[in-house]
Amino acid sequence: MPRQTIVSRDEWTAARKRLLVKEKELSRQRDALSAERRQLPMEEVTKEYVFEGPEARRSLADLFEGKRQLLVYHFMFDPAWDEGCPSCSFVADNFSGALLHLGARDTSFAVVSRAPIAKIERFKKRMGWSFRWLSSFGSDFNHDFGVTLDENHAEYNYAPASVQPPVYPREGEREGLSVFLRDADRLFHTYSTYQRGLDTFLSAYNLLDLTPLGRQEEEGIMGWIRHHDKYSEGSSGKRAR
Repeated sequence: MPRQTIVSRDEWTAARKRLLVKEKELSRQRDALSAERRQLPMEEVTKEYVFEGPEARRSLADLFEGKRQLLVYHFMFDPAWDEGCPSCSFVADNFSGALLHLGARDTSFAVVSRAPIAKIERFKKRMGWSFRWLSSFGSDFNHDFGVTLDENHAEYNYAPASVQPPVYPREGEREGLSVFLRDADRLFHTYSTYQRGLDTFLSAYNLLDLTPLGRQEEEGIMGWIRHHDKYSEGSSGKRAR
């Protein structure tokens, strides 16, 4: 049982109202931050990126599907792995049900990984997902948007990979989300976020944050995460390699 003080209903209500003042202030700060984010300058995307889909090759412009905005989730799936990252799978489980609503706001969504499309399709079928998932294998896309690290691309989350916490890989695949805007035939990169910047999309975490026990991550951030078809197996939940 969590170490919380047991009080009367009136005392509880008073304490809850004090916390509500802070919650409302946080909501106002979040709204202000979102407005500031929308005012960030943009960079034009002039390089041609081509992705392999299950039926045909697609350009970055194709991924907009005629809409003005595009969200791309960078899913950790190395070409040598047989399954996608458990933590990225957790993220996908959280966003997969909400994507239908994005189109109503002139926004398209796609998932991109470096794994070959055949591996992606097998894993996607196993997980029961229906979102668009393409392969960037052979292109510079992952490197250019900071989610594949090597000796020539050694920065992640806008800092040298060498200063990242030791639990995170210094080379190879990392997670992230990038946002693009289309103006006629011109494409622009407006935003990218990584690591804890993805917490916003994790409804399971947001729900756990409301509970007395919280996220219960004594073993480390996302150390408990497993593919959703493995929770009955006693799997360690470690990242696929």
